[in-house]
Amino acid sequence: MEKIVILTGAGISAESGLGTFRDEGGLWAQHAIEDVATPEGFARDPALVHRFYNTRRAQAAEAVPNPAHAALARLEAQHPGEVWIVTQNVDGLHEKAGNSNVLHMHGALDGALCAACDHRWPAPLVMAPGDACPSCAAPAARPDIVWFGEVPYHMERIWQLLDEADLFAAIGTSGQVYPAAAFGQHAGRAGAYTVELNMEASVNARDFAEARHGPASVVVPEWVEGILSI
Repeated sequence: MEKIVILTGAGISAESGLGTFRDEGGLWAQHAIEDVATPEGFARDPALVHRFYNTRRAQAAEAVPNPAHAALARLEAQHPGEVWIVTQNVDGLHEKAGNSNVLHMHGALDGALCAACDHRWPAPLVMAPGDACPSCAAPAARPDIVWFGEVPYHMERIWQLLDEADLFAAIGTSGQVYPAAAFGQHAGRAGAYTVELNMEASVNARDFAEARHGPASVVVPEWVEGILSI
């Protein structure tokens, strides 16, 4: 089992105190997605969007990795083959835990992007409308987040990894957001063994050869221990 590719979603970070889209009373529940997670929403009210992501950035800065993150860092460190994490999360907890082979397909809260020239730089903790790009000076700074309607990052590399994977795992994902929802089926057709680790079966559970259900902080360390003991 040489190459392991792992997709992670919001479920792996929930136990670190970072809410998902579906959490009642959480940050996402207070805002319509089209207002804070689309280019059109940013054009209508950049101040609202910046306040939303400033809050998320502050929460992520305070969050600490949980045992699921730690287990994946251990897997990368001790597995003799390659271990890659493709994450839908923007919180940076995989890197905090110690993983280095991480592809952020939806961007990252600690990044800023110029909407005028596409320059990227480390985001300050607080961003505001009219912040100038350090490259072109345009007052067009936005969070470096892939919003609905935009193309996820690193897709060419991700499809390549899925084609090469011996084992593909999806952790903490709903199976409702594409293209990530198609990764399990694609990897399986390319020859990978596929496993889903989730609180409950996702809508695309049929794409996986194996399923383990329960909190990520429990099922992920157990799964990693099983791989490393082979």
